[in-house]
Amino acid sequence: MNSMPCRAVALALLLSAAGCAVGPTYQRPAFTAPLAYQQAAGWVVAAPADALDRGPWWALFGDPLLDQLAAQVTVSNQNVAAAAAAYAQARALLAEQRAALFPVVSLSGGASRSDSGNGPRNSFQASIGASWEPDVWGRLRTATDGAAASAQASAADLASARLSAQGELAVAYFGLRQTDGQRALLADTITGYERSLQITRNRYTAGVAARTDVLQAETQLANAQADAIGLARTRAQFEHAMAVLVGKTPAEFALPPLADWRATVPEVPIAVPSTLLQRRPDIAAAERRVATANAQIGIAQSAFYPSLGLNASAGVGASAVSSLFNASSLLWSLGVSAAQTLFDAGATRERVNAASAATDAAVARYRQTVLVAFQDVEDQLAATRVLAQQEALRRQAADAAAQVQAQVQRRYEAGQVSYTEVVTAQATALSARRALVQLMADRQTTAVALIQALGGGWHGLQLAE
Repeated sequence: MNSMPCRAVALALLLSAAGCAVGPTYQRPAFTAPLAYQQAAGWVVAAPADALDRGPWWALFGDPLLDQLAAQVTVSNQNVAAAAAAYAQARALLAEQRAALFPVVSLSGGASRSDSGNGPRNSFQASIGASWEPDVWGRLRTATDGAAASAQASAADLASARLSAQGELAVAYFGLRQTDGQRALLADTITGYERSLQITRNRYTAGVAARTDVLQAETQLANAQADAIGLARTRAQFEHAMAVLVGKTPAEFALPPLADWRATVPEVPIAVPSTLLQRRPDIAAAERRVATANAQIGIAQSAFYPSLGLNASAGVGASAVSSLFNASSLLWSLGVSAAQTLFDAGATRERVNAASAATDAAVARYRQTVLVAFQDVEDQLAATRVLAQQEALRRQAADAAAQVQAQVQRRYEAGQVSYTEVVTAQATALSARRALVQLMADRQTTAVALIQALGGGWHGLQLAE
């Protein structure tokens, strides 16, 4: 008689050891990558991987102040903090799911006093019990695998949030420095316009220039001064955005202007398409969510099979504390339970179908994420190539316009041309110089966008010779 519970326990353990996991075996969704980037001719090939430390990619721009600010993003940015908390929550859920694989042990005790008419009576109890659900069909293991994939997806989300915040900071910083460059350019231009206005007034006083020349010079100067004031507003907006990105209020954050701004544009090695999937954290997160959805199919399918449970308890009971732990007071029990749904009108089957459809949706989102990633890289490669070609032309245009302005100014002072030609030459020169400053900032922000499209920096990567 006493051997029956022991046999039941042994049978359940044997089934657990030999049990087969339900649900489809997970395989990473297939995606055929192109052999090369359309826009990548002549670029260096890299061999990246998502697990590698991307390192401080912003250091490639050679700006110590940017290095300090980017480091603050990781610590103080609230979006990054929220993503870090979500990752911590996912890890806790994974640990909780793993705990379900082990028995639950409980301890209980109690004391009571009662009177049924024969006098007061004391009663004391103490017991220890254990319960365990053998993972015969692999439901718990599948759920643990799904929780692990979900935690990995949260880790990738954290990397995405960190990369996004760092990229936003770099773009705002370069926008601010480009504004500083525009302000310095306008300050020099205003100084030149003031000299031109004084020369025009002297010529008007001497009777060799018309009043309209003075008015044109005044108009040119006033417009330049208004533009300079407008740039102060733009700079303040960039500064406020950076304050929020580093976790501060605008009142707590200020950057001194740079009078001599020089844009540094790093050379970015380009990853081959077949390894891009391992670079971007958003792609890694999408792939891990496919694995999570796939695990849900197995969990749903496990409802087709009976659930088994083991429980055991041992305890003592007595009317006096002194005799509570005597051998005669020992009580014990062993039990096996099984439950099987016989009819649910197809609900279990539909839950499996719903889980399969959710997995198909996750696969589609994963593939769409990959497609968008390739588009991002191609877009930034094209922009990088075009802007690099434009730089030489913009410099040539700025130099030529400056020479024309100087020559026209001398000819006006000699009385050979009207002041209208001076105004036109000045406006053309200023436009060319501002376009060059803007292009240099565009090259920096495009480099940041390309780094983000590739999933971060490339520290520790082995580049092809």
